[in-house]
This record gives sequence, C-alpha cells and structure tokens, in this order.
Amino acid sequence: MAIEHAGVRVVDKPWGSFDLRPWSDIRLDGIAIGELWFERGDTEAPDPALLLKLLFTSKPLSIQVHPGDRYARSMGLANGKTEAWYVLGAVPGAKVAIGLKQRLTPPQLRASIEDGSISNLVQWRSVFKDEVIFIPAGTIHAIGAGLAIAEIQQRSDATFRLFDYGRARDLHLDGAVAVANAGPAERQSHPRRLSDQRTLLVASPHFVLERIDLPPQSSWELDAEIETWVFLLEGHARVGPMNAFAGEAIFLEADCASVKTGRDGLKALLAYPRPEPIADLLHDLDDGGDRTAARRHAQPSPHRVAKTRTPTPSMETRA
Repeated sequence: MAIEHAGVRVVDKPWGSFDLRPWSDIRLDGIAIGELWFERGDTEAPDPALLLKLLFTSKPLSIQVHPGDRYARSMGLANGKTEAWYVLGAVPGAKVAIGLKQRLTPPQLRASIEDGSISNLVQWRSVFKDEVIFIPAGTIHAIGAGLAIAEIQQRSDATFRLFDYGRARDLHLDGAVAVANAGPAERQSHPRRLSDQRTLLVASPHFVLERIDLPPQSSWELDAEIETWVFLLEGHARVGPMNAFAGEAIFLEADCASVKTGRDGLKALLAYPRPEPIADLLHDLDDGGDRTAARRHAQPSPHRVAKTRTPTPSMETRA
C-alpha cells in the first residue's frame, strides 16, 4: 500500500530552460534544466511501470524515434517507449513535429538522416496550452522551443536520434531506420468524457491518461488498486494525509485515498498502466460514495501490468 508525495530528479539538457516557473522554483546556477522526473518517495520500492516527467524547452530537441517492445527486448531492455504529452504552456508559435510529410522507404529514410534532409521532412504544427499529443513507439517526432510539457511514458530510456541541430552528439542511424514508421503520423483521437469529472485523454496498450476536474471544497475517494500517478495542474487538494499543490505529483498503489479539494477546486492528470479506463477509480463522497455512476461511464479492464525495474540504458534518454 502506498500514498507518496513524489520526489523530483533534475535533469540538465542543452535545450533546457533556466526558469521553470510556475511549475517549479528549482534553479541551478548557469545550468539549463530540461526535465524534472517524478520518483517514488520509497526509494527501496520497485520502479513503477510508468515515468512521469516535465519538459522545459528553450531550444528544439533532436528529431528522434523510440522503439517498441519487441525491438527494445532484442536490445536487452525490458520494454519500448510509447509516450503522451500534455501541453502545460506554449509561447506563441510553439511547435512540435509528429511524423513525416510523406512516406519514405528505408533506404530513403537512411539517406535523409545521413545528409540531414530529414529536418525538412518532419511535419511541424503549432500546439497550444492543454493540448494532448500521443506518440506511439515508432513515431518520428520532435519538440520545439518555448514549451512546458507533462509527459507520461513507458519507463524506458531507449531513444534513437535522427537529427540534432549540429550539437555534435551521436546519431543512431541503424536503430532509427529499423524502428521508425517513416510516414505521416497516425490520426490523433479526441478526448472523451467518462463522467462530469473525468476526461479520457489517451488510452493505449501501455497506459491510460485522464484529466480530472473536481469542484471547490468537495470530497472524493481515489481507488488506486494499481500504480497511479496524479499530477496537479490547477488548484490544490489534500490527498490522503498530505497536501498537494499545482506542479506536484502523488504516487498511489494498492491504496484508497481521500481527496478533499480547496476553494479553487482541482484540475489534475491521472495516469495508470491499463489499456482501458478503470470504472471504479473515482467516487463522490459528498454524494454518499455512490459507485454506480462511474460504472456507467467507463468499462473495467481485467488486465494487470507487472512492474519492472528501470533497464540500464544503452543510449541517452530524451535527446
């Protein structure tokens, strides 16, 4: 049983930012922070199946692709890397690249990486605050400058770089060609309401990502039978025995936590390793704890996902 205030690991990156506000007050003198990784408070516990992190970009990231489970396991890793982004903030004109403008054959993709022309073949588009973007393994992608993003992903460090803006870091040509879906990105699904409080953002074979919107000064029960991450977007709440505020994360597993919102209510992301939404995840205690309402809006799934420890990375993480 676990209800933990998540700790934070700071990761510097050449494309990072010096000012992470309003999401964090962390500063490192003269060092650009690219990522904040949320980690379990119990350092002796097994690694969760999912990794929640925040990304802050002052420059574009490399153009990259992640392997799926099968290829990752052929490399000796536990799993591949599928991820989803929730845009916390975006300067005017901020963009991401998802997929290519046209379908390339493997020899064409290899040639475009070798001569750098891949930078002109990715499909860039503008993004905005509160937008959700799903990146299945194999999707060629990049994140531009001027963005703050919450990312949920399979716990994996496998990244293949295709283009790096002259940063003199290695590219991973063979791996990228082997795993990339070298064409336009898959069509993105639209968010779907599960109830008045729950919105399904992403449902994939590897995880579900939801947003919850709870009214001011209300009481709820969060039934986290399996690993569940809560990231606060707006407002604050008392989750179990602890207070939580915007920019903070809570980890729950095999536990049932009370959630009491403050005067501004609560807007938060929920993520857990299931292929479909959990029906009995959230219960309104102000309404007598009636659990039937949730069952009408979401279908339960019988699947469980085993947790694994983080594999030793064979290359850099997000580049």
